[in-house]
Amino acid sequence: MRMFGRKTGRGAARPLLGLGLARSGVPLTGAAPSYESQVREGYLRNPVAQRAVRMVAGGLADAPLTASHPELVALVAARSEGQALLETVATHMLLHGNAYVQILRDAEGDVVELFALRPERVTMELDASGWPAAYLYRAGGRVTTLPVDPVKPSVVHLKSCHPLDDHYGLGCLGAAAGAIAIHNAAAAWNRALLDNAARPSGALVYDPGDGSTLTPDQFERLRAEMEGFAGSGNAGRPLLLEGGLKWQAMSLTPAELDFIAAKSSAAREIALAFGVPPMLLGLPGDNTYANYREANRALWRQAILPLAGAILSGLAQGLAGWFEGASLSVDINRVTALAEERQMLWAMAASADFLDPAEKRAMVGLS
Repeated sequence: MRMFGRKTGRGAARPLLGLGLARSGVPLTGAAPSYESQVREGYLRNPVAQRAVRMVAGGLADAPLTASHPELVALVAARSEGQALLETVATHMLLHGNAYVQILRDAEGDVVELFALRPERVTMELDASGWPAAYLYRAGGRVTTLPVDPVKPSVVHLKSCHPLDDHYGLGCLGAAAGAIAIHNAAAAWNRALLDNAARPSGALVYDPGDGSTLTPDQFERLRAEMEGFAGSGNAGRPLLLEGGLKWQAMSLTPAELDFIAAKSSAAREIALAFGVPPMLLGLPGDNTYANYREANRALWRQAILPLAGAILSGLAQGLAGWFEGASLSVDINRVTALAEERQMLWAMAASADFLDPAEKRAMVGLS
């Protein structure tokens, strides 16, 4: 009995999905920050997160592609208003968890351009069963309705897995938010130390031993002298204290607070959230050539290639209405970072005397 044939997909009754009107990937609780503020704090202001995302997105954008139709590669590689499609889509997927690619057509209805919409501007309009009926794009005070068409869609929605949401994906920015906050706070603390010449705050205590106090003129003169010695420009200059005055530190020293270790640990957590080996971000570790080579290979195998597979297969499925049997994937044989693996595979195939030439070609991925 054929239970899972090809005809059971679109014709069968769909399950009822959630009917909530949540915006894509953005929590609705009052205390949760908006996506824009998360990007500003977690991506624009944090060098580790920005470099991690750029490594994955940039590597994916530069990956060699193979397709069933040459026009597919040209569409994906073309820049639209200066936008690099694959790099932009990969960045949206990593940060937001959703990417929306608008398919632009000419007067004859043929595809001429692909453009990635900003995901925080897109919401879904659901039907009575909770399935997407249209996508609403808000920009410049205007709302553009992009209808859902299963054959020739106006928008291709790509999303990562979200275990608690039927409609929107889950990005990595939220998981890395805690570590990013620690890293940013540690950087701000170190900057404050540099502005204060790495000296802890404190107070001048006047204790002559006879219970007397400073006169107003003496107090103002002492304050003026202290202000003249403040700041990093006066680092190392000695301050002459008169009788009865002593310096009393009022905070822990930088060594006691150990912000360097906390910052390094937070940086590793950020790298982990985005799937990038910490070594590739210049973080402390065993930075030998062999380890770097293994880390670069792990970056491709565990981060870039899985994300590329999700993006490229989704685009190919969305464009199948114009290109019959459309397929789009990374040409692993031409990825420089994986050349050593391919060399080993070819050596194994060449030494396998029990295989005929056709089987050897199939073993290395050649038809």
